[in-house]
Amino acid sequence: MDTPLNQIERLGRQDNPFDPEFPDADLDRVAALAPFKDMDPESFPKKQPLRTILRCDTRLRRFQRGEIIVRAGDYGSSAFMIVSGDVRVVLPPGLPDRVLGRREPAKRSVFRAVAQLWANHRNPEVRTPEELGGGGADAEIGSRVFLQDVPRLIGNNKTVTLGAGEFFGEIAALSRMPRTATILCDSDEAELLEIRWQGLRDILKSDPALRAHIDALYRKNTLSNALRSFPIFQHLDEEQLAQVAAQTQFGTYGEYDWSGDYKKLAKAGTNSVDKETVIAQEGDYPDGVIFIRSGFGRLSKRFGSGQRTLNYLGAGRWFGLREIAHNWREPGAAVPFQFSLRVIGYTHTLFVPTRVMEQIVLPGAPNALLPRPLTPDELDIDDDDPLKEQGGFAQRIGPELMEFLTGRRIFNGTATMVIDLARCTRCDDCVRACAATHDNNPRFLRQGPVSSGIQVAQSCMHCVDPVCMIGCPTGAIHRDASAGDVVINQATCIGCTSCANNCPYDAIRMVEARDPGGDFVTDKESRPILKATKCDHCIDQYGGPACERACPHDALKRMDMTRLDTFATWLHR
Repeated sequence: MDTPLNQIERLGRQDNPFDPEFPDADLDRVAALAPFKDMDPESFPKKQPLRTILRCDTRLRRFQRGEIIVRAGDYGSSAFMIVSGDVRVVLPPGLPDRVLGRREPAKRSVFRAVAQLWANHRNPEVRTPEELGGGGADAEIGSRVFLQDVPRLIGNNKTVTLGAGEFFGEIAALSRMPRTATILCDSDEAELLEIRWQGLRDILKSDPALRAHIDALYRKNTLSNALRSFPIFQHLDEEQLAQVAAQTQFGTYGEYDWSGDYKKLAKAGTNSVDKETVIAQEGDYPDGVIFIRSGFGRLSKRFGSGQRTLNYLGAGRWFGLREIAHNWREPGAAVPFQFSLRVIGYTHTLFVPTRVMEQIVLPGAPNALLPRPLTPDELDIDDDDPLKEQGGFAQRIGPELMEFLTGRRIFNGTATMVIDLARCTRCDDCVRACAATHDNNPRFLRQGPVSSGIQVAQSCMHCVDPVCMIGCPTGAIHRDASAGDVVINQATCIGCTSCANNCPYDAIRMVEARDPGGDFVTDKESRPILKATKCDHCIDQYGGPACERACPHDALKRMDMTRLDTFATWLHR
């Protein structure tokens, strides 16, 4: 007897493998490859042996010459190991978007946008049979893009060739950051093993040798590119950059899953500054410059018996360059670190020692990149600092609001919903517009923490560091490859609640799904089938977020909180 649509099997991680049709022969072949064949089976948990990880979280893919494998700027949640053939890494500035085959996210047609006004379901949270299913890969491989006449297109771009046994994409996968380089097939055919970040994470936990190997590959293949992304290194020639890279130290601070600790602190009302790891301490000798590769750091200064937050530094920012440049130019008036830097969440850093900066980097640096000298008793840094390593935003926004944004980790959002309560009349037009756009189901709550008359609503912020992705067993929650918005694949969401529990901002809700007839869907034990829902940033709508467009009083704004200058301007409009 067929199982009725409103009573389906409850799915688990093993029911949603990366490749649903992974042949046993291919799995045997992968398990026999280095480094997997050299791993100690006893080091893996009995409930999740290596072979299970390989079966669930890997798939073999074949590419042809000139075919793009990953594109710079795309968000990815998987890493690659080359099984056979070669790939070519195109270093910055990279290839133009038109060559990479990028397209705008698919938008609803005008007819469909109008039709949604009367075609929405009357019952809440209705799912199609496909969305109620599950299984299959968490993302489609998608349209393949080939480059013709590769030498001409690459032009003057520098490239690196990688061969069998080498890894790439692991940093972007594990840190939930955009790809840093475009990589294309450089053989008539190349076979690659793609590994979902969940599987890579689990393997690295159990095999320290692979972690050390990946660190070595990063130093060899990616570090110079990462350093070159910071302006202060762009004047160096290849030999000088190699000397800097050889002495650069990696730093990883905080917990990969930082949401749990944050929620405990927020619930207890504890001052999170006291719980954050200090990377650099105000008053200490400036022994090097800290460059933030991913994550965030809190920039603060002593204030009474505590700390006052001046700014937060995200990926692409740095700490300590000003003091070191000052001491290099004014050796008789040396100053210590003027501020403290603390890790917020999970942060990757690159540390370049003072000696390297003084001997290799600073002597040839253009004056425009060198900050003005400091005086020993200087307490503040002005907004005109070209390095933007300043606390001026604290003055424009106000210390109370700055502490609120930092303590609540609001800086993490690229599309944070902020509401000016002085203008908001509580008309709920924003909620109704959201519901009309999403099958009569509003995807946010017009409530949330408040400070200085500004409310941060419980709506997905599409974070720079989306910890909601951590622990999703099927990869159902992921970044849209073109826009970078965090979205949920309803077909592969198994209702495990991992994303909702991890979200620090209570922006993800678990709902009981209904079938198209309006009946609740249950498993064979009559338990409701849950699906995760949240704001999708109206990714398929013309004109952008419906909530913002519907506000009649200009009280609501979707704000990129990584740009405090934009937020400060909005506050004082």
